[in-house]
Amino acid sequence: MTARPTPRAARRTRLALAGITALTLALTACGGDSLEEENGSGGSGDGDGKGSLTVGGANFTEATIMAELYAGVLEEAGYSVDITTVEGRELYEPELANGGIDIVPEYAATMAEYLNTSANGPDAEPVASSDVDDTVAALRELAEPRGLTVLDPGDAVNQNAFAVTEEFAAEHGLTTLTDLGELGEPVRLAAGEDCPGRPFCQPGLENTYGIDVAEIVPLGVGTVQAKQAVQRGDAELALVSTTDAVLDDFGLVTLEDDQNLQQADNLLPVLNTEGAGSDADVAEALNALTATLTTEHLKELNRAVDSERLKAEDVARDYLIEHGLVSG
Repeated sequence: MTARPTPRAARRTRLALAGITALTLALTACGGDSLEEENGSGGSGDGDGKGSLTVGGANFTEATIMAELYAGVLEEAGYSVDITTVEGRELYEPELANGGIDIVPEYAATMAEYLNTSANGPDAEPVASSDVDDTVAALRELAEPRGLTVLDPGDAVNQNAFAVTEEFAAEHGLTTLTDLGELGEPVRLAAGEDCPGRPFCQPGLENTYGIDVAEIVPLGVGTVQAKQAVQRGDAELALVSTTDAVLDDFGLVTLEDDQNLQQADNLLPVLNTEGAGSDADVAEALNALTATLTTEHLKELNRAVDSERLKAEDVARDYLIEHGLVSG
């Protein structure tokens, strides 16, 4: 990616004092931590008077990039934008609902099930599926009473994926998870400790694909340690994600989820209805971005930050310029 061609006025990185106080008090009251602000730069600074917006989300590479992408197109549309990130959905979702945050990049199925269990309890019947239209419809039904507006999803999707070494795949002629099940060999799976209880991890592999998971090697989801374990033969399979950008560095390839075990975690914007959700210009700017993004784009953006050590704000701006979403 090319460097940003010209410096822009720095994005405002401080919420109004009253806003910070309200956010901190709200989170303290519910036992959470205060929001952590994420500095950023780029865009058009104070815009042309359309007002200010806060983009929020989780604190990991892809979410950080998405927040910068959202900020970039919104600044181009004339808004002044702040970015704030926290460690988890349980912190930012209440602030999105009450207007402390205006917009977050979200994942359809994960957000649907979060709202589902929040509304109906931990044993609620699942509402998400591998069908993106059905999943988004369920998400909207749950989001509306919370004062949330869900925009359309794009093609970019971040789902669970399972990786093996290139050599293992070639030796056994594997391209799909069905192939692995039909191989009939027990496998050791490098994943999170909770994998045996998660329906889309060990139980799903066994029940949907007939894969014999002989052991869970508890090294986390998509971690360097999990990938290294497969690379050196301490496990045959690793739980990663479809937007993991560094599998090639470990000689790994993913096997296709050909029976659609995983849910439709397509990326989409979720907005506070009374604020950003009532502004057609906000929806237009975000929808234009969503329409360009693919899973491969996300992988390349993640790679630029994680492997090439570029700044998320610079990577995002280059993408927006390349796709004609902001002026150079």
